[in-house]
Amino acid sequence: MTVHPDDLRPVDLSEEGPPVLPDQTSDDTDAGWGEWRPSDDVSHLLEERPPHWD
Repeated sequence: MTVHPDDLRPVDLSEEGPPVLPDQTSDDTDAGWGEWRPSDDVSHLLEERPPHWD
């Protein structure tokens, strides 16, 4: 019987500790796509107001 190095390494199967993968990555947010929105929707709408409305 051959013993591999991985067979000798202990593996902790407990659920304690940080998650392996986060629920949401920074790339999956508006800031990750380079889009930042202010907290109020009014200023966002005023920024995207068409020029012919002035």
